[in-house]
Amino acid sequence: MGEIIKAGSWVQIYRVVLPAGERAPQVPEDTQKVPLELKVKGFLKEGAELGDEVEIVTVIGRNHKGELIKANPPYEHKFGKMIPELLQVGPQIREILREEEV
Repeated sequence: MGEIIKAGSWVQIYRVVLPAGERAPQVPEDTQKVPLELKVKGFLKEGAELGDEVEIVTVIGRNHKGELIKANPPYEHKFGKMIPELLQVGPQIREILREEEV
């Protein structure tokens, strides 16, 4: 049994959106031969282990399901390591703005 990743943790999931051969007809032949894959980062809804089928909520509030592949995934765009405190800034600002509208 692997390590349980806690609910609310920052994670990455993986899912095949379209299997090879089921892509749009205008897609080039070499692209038709591979699946359309999706990797998404977000907050884990319930505790789980790597490899489990899970549901996450992205920073902008969208729900996605897929295979849990990473805990605390780094951003790979070379702007530095992930800073957990910054993940809350967007949702906190939106909440403040909603409160001011009332």
